[in-house]
Amino acid sequence: MYDMYQEVILQHYRAPKNFGPLDGAQLVGEESNPLCGDHITLRLKVDPASHRIDSVRFEGDGCAISVASTSMLTETLAPLTVEEAARITQEDVLKRLGIPLSPARLKCALTGFAALGKALRTAPTATTG
Repeated sequence: MYDMYQEVILQHYRAPKNFGPLDGAQLVGEESNPLCGDHITLRLKVDPASHRIDSVRFEGDGCAISVASTSMLTETLAPLTVEEAARITQEDVLKRLGIPLSPARLKCALTGFAALGKALRTAPTATTG
């Protein structure tokens, strides 16, 4: 089972989902992990009427864990509302990765999640907590 999760992580690292620029994004969050050299910028387009996330993209450089984790996270965001996205927890992100991580690798796995939190804090309707 562990090998299966490792293969999924490598697939997301080699060909990340929702990777690249997103012109016209209303919400942007950036996070860096100086211990590993990871840097992730997450961008969201939100429908102003429904507060639903229409598009999500990320850019950056990072280790396999940070890129794969962010790639997996982006797959869950559209079409959530901003409020629903704000309820995603660290545990949700780590569960999706499916492998045990050392304390140093936890920061890698949560770099995209931290960028999401920063993006959502700029949303006028976000209820982050």
